[in-house]
Amino acid sequence: MRITRPPIKNVTALNYASDEQIADFFYMRLTQALKKTTGHIALAVPRATAPDPIFAQLCERPLEWERIMVFPTDDCDVADEHEASAFGSLRSLLEPMGARVVRLIEGMNTPHLGLVWLAMGEDGSVASLSPDAPPDPPDPRDVQRVRAVSPDEIAPDAPFARLTLTIPALLDCEEMVFVIRGQSKRAVFEGALKGQHDLPVRALLEAREDDAAMPVTCFY
Repeated sequence: MRITRPPIKNVTALNYASDEQIADFFYMRLTQALKKTTGHIALAVPRATAPDPIFAQLCERPLEWERIMVFPTDDCDVADEHEASAFGSLRSLLEPMGARVVRLIEGMNTPHLGLVWLAMGEDGSVASLSPDAPPDPPDPRDVQRVRAVSPDEIAPDAPFARLTLTIPALLDCEEMVFVIRGQSKRAVFEGALKGQHDLPVRALLEAREDDAAMPVTCFY
């Protein structure tokens, strides 16, 4: 049976953005966030993007990396040296720039994030919130920000236990940005906006409707 839900509003979609244009967008947003405080800012980034050309472009920008804390949106429970380790790959990339990369620990608290950068799987997964490990309904009393995900709840091509930021952690931010590549993923994301399914990306966007002032941008 086809699922029909109310459409998601106030999402800015930008078509055919280049890696350089997306890196410029992140640079502008992070620069603005740094100007608003004399202290540190925090951001969350997807685990698959450490070798990504957008990251390579961003690392060339003159950011005050020493004032930036970076959290993976999710991570595999593997050694830091393993190719599937988001913490290890992000640390190798960003700590030489001066950033502090934070390891996810189940039950840990997370700060208010200046920016959340999200990828999405073809199954509508975000972070390690997949259709087989669906996000719990958001509850303002829920203080859990990082939770464990077992291998049987995730895709068979990455059979590792994982840690993931939860919906409350992802929503505790100034701005959320998706980078969606490929027509099949775009169709899933647009289906979430139209209310055509209840996959994790839809659950996240639906929960965000309680704070419609928080900007959401999607680069296709």
